[in-house]
Amino acid sequence: MFANSPYYHPFQLSRKPVYAKRGMVAASNPLAAEAGLEILKQGGNAVDAAIAVSGALTVLEPTSNGIGGDAFVLMRIRGELHGLNASGPAPRGISIAAVKARGYEEMPRFGFLPVTVPGVPAAWRELSERFGRLPLVETLAPAAIYAEEGFPVSPTTAANWRAAYETYRKYLRGPEYDEWFRIFALGGKPPRSGEIWRSPDHARTLRLIAASEAEEFYRGSLADALAAFSREHGGFISKEDLVSYRPEWVAPIGVDYRGYRVWELPPNGQGLVALLALNILKGYDNLKAFDLETVHKQIEAIKLAFADGLMHITDPREMTADVKELLSDDYAAGKRKLIGEEALIPPDSDADSSGTVYFAVADGEGNMVSYIQSNYMGFGSGLVVPGAGISLQNRGHTFSLDPARANCLKPGKKTYHTIIPGFLTKGGQAVGPFGVMGGFMQPQGHLQFITNSIDYNMNPQAALDVPRWQWIKGKTVKVEQNFPDFLVSGLARRGHNVQVENSPVSFGRGQSIWRQPETGVLVGATESRADGTVAAW
Repeated sequence: MFANSPYYHPFQLSRKPVYAKRGMVAASNPLAAEAGLEILKQGGNAVDAAIAVSGALTVLEPTSNGIGGDAFVLMRIRGELHGLNASGPAPRGISIAAVKARGYEEMPRFGFLPVTVPGVPAAWRELSERFGRLPLVETLAPAAIYAEEGFPVSPTTAANWRAAYETYRKYLRGPEYDEWFRIFALGGKPPRSGEIWRSPDHARTLRLIAASEAEEFYRGSLADALAAFSREHGGFISKEDLVSYRPEWVAPIGVDYRGYRVWELPPNGQGLVALLALNILKGYDNLKAFDLETVHKQIEAIKLAFADGLMHITDPREMTADVKELLSDDYAAGKRKLIGEEALIPPDSDADSSGTVYFAVADGEGNMVSYIQSNYMGFGSGLVVPGAGISLQNRGHTFSLDPARANCLKPGKKTYHTIIPGFLTKGGQAVGPFGVMGGFMQPQGHLQFITNSIDYNMNPQAALDVPRWQWIKGKTVKVEQNFPDFLVSGLARRGHNVQVENSPVSFGRGQSIWRQPETGVLVGATESRADGTVAAW
């Protein structure tokens, strides 16, 4: 199995994979990973540990996610794969006409207009009730302690915090943003790497959610505070929107890829894009090396997949395309015929937005969790509910104001969602969870991680560490600074506009845990582009 294979490409490995037997957590923050491992050692299962990590990350990485964001989960529990879509809809009182009446021709990034109903607290409740062993008061306790007592900010988070602060200081105007600066820029500056940051409001909110099993967030005092904040500043989200919200248990979708089965969640997430691209690539039998032919075909496949995804993906109740038809072999064969020696020009998309956390959890009983959550575009809307520490997402920014588009804004509708967890199986048995966070990079990261693992026979850490590319729009492709020169020049000769990017932020941050079928040994990997770790037992 590839988890034991050598890393045979000429790139320097920054880390080695981690092996364990009884439990493992791979997360982008070491303190969050340890919080999950602590819950496993207290008798919790992988789902309990996932809730602990999720809660902790809302505190430890507020630059990427929060209580006011959304979550998606793929989990293998007692031999069966389950999917949870905890994304929230647009408020019932909003509309295209209402947004345009305020002078906008596209959905804004900041303020109340892009705020959708948060799904994270409801995800904690659903997961705990259906599959957890421990109550939320125990699984969310580490997060509350971090918020109350404070913690040293990690380097990557500090850098993202500084970047967000500079953006917000430039663009956020109005009293509705005062709470963000009070909480996240106390003393007029963001925290530095290693500096202690605490949020007592966040701690109180976490304890209220835990004690009430999220009822306080959707029907109680926290719901009242959020709704009052919205009314005060002309927002559309109301308490009725919160009261009526429920996450959805959904059937995962997947495609076969060279003897494995790659799983994603169905729309409104963009996991379909990764599957469409893999379905195109599986028709080629010569993609066994990290060479020009392979990378060119991968880029062209992801372009075609995005063209379909951006055309069709939205709230599943509003979709007119048939997902099964899009994932059929005949459909993939037709798309494959469009790929030639030269770079294509597909419809444009903005591939730079991000602001997400992904982590993977496994216990000693065979349960495995692939979990992702986000506020979108960093901290989100720039709004924080006064006295509650709840940073609200701006997920509605992805809605179109063109009524002819599938993903056009409508009251109570879910938007095209960038965050996607992945899962891999073989012969009906779990291989394990994987994910690469980072806006529109995510399906591209999934594709590269899977092809690195399966086509190149790499272990999960090696598969994460390979230099990445990211298609941006048109013929523009960004590559990491250590991307091989011969590939940069080769892609340019084929018509790609190749841009070498110095910052690793553009290329996502991933985690994975594989389970070896013969022994049950867990093999964990974490992103060298972030501050992550694999906590193992």
